[in-house]
Amino acid sequence: MTGGSRGIGRACALRLADCGANVAVNFLSSRDAATDVAKQINQRGVGSIAVRADVSRQDDCHALVSAVAEHFGGLDIVISNAAAGGFRGVAQLTAPNLEAAIRTNAAPVAWLCQAAAEHLADENDFGKVIAISSHGSIRAVDHYAAIGASKAALESLVRHMALEYGPQGINFNCVMPGIVRTEAVSTMPGVEDVLAAAKERLLVSKRDLSPDDVSGVVAFLASRQADMIQGQTIIVDGGITVRV
Repeated sequence: MTGGSRGIGRACALRLADCGANVAVNFLSSRDAATDVAKQINQRGVGSIAVRADVSRQDDCHALVSAVAEHFGGLDIVISNAAAGGFRGVAQLTAPNLEAAIRTNAAPVAWLCQAAAEHLADENDFGKVIAISSHGSIRAVDHYAAIGASKAALESLVRHMALEYGPQGINFNCVMPGIVRTEAVSTMPGVEDVLAAAKERLLVSKRDLSPDDVSGVVAFLASRQADMIQGQTIIVDGGITVRV
């Protein structure tokens, strides 16, 4: 579980633990938060470790997979969730900013797949790779140019990995949440207006989307019930994207 120390990553890590999975909680700088999540998972009666790795680096991704597979004796689910990029419009973009967003938000799913494929294909059940995307991959969002472009690239990579690795018995899918109130999102300029507008467009209930709304879909895609879902992006936004 990359980026598993807080927000959607934390919710997914705890949900998978509730389903009986051992979970490796990856972090870059939030060691204390990741260690706390791992402790909560251990208290649920399953195994967990917190593992530091910079998933924007290909070698770190390979080292992360090796450490987790060695610790647990195998690996059957990979959740690529870690994200960064900063909130900027196109006019404010710099080459380092755009490159960093691609390196952190899109490339890691490829590096993780390269490293984990032999473990995922070695399982009796289908291996699972699930990536967390966002609305910005298909919609124009203020101050979101680099992140949105990187998430579109992420979804494309997932489809191509499904094509190349799917026959080995590995599922690749994305989950695309609407805007979820997390620590990271709280730094977006005008976030309260964005959240209020999203709530007004919901077709199911007038409440904010939560990390738990996302983690439930991730847990489903990680299960045997989702074996025949391949190369898809599942939208979890309360119907916002279908409304004109």
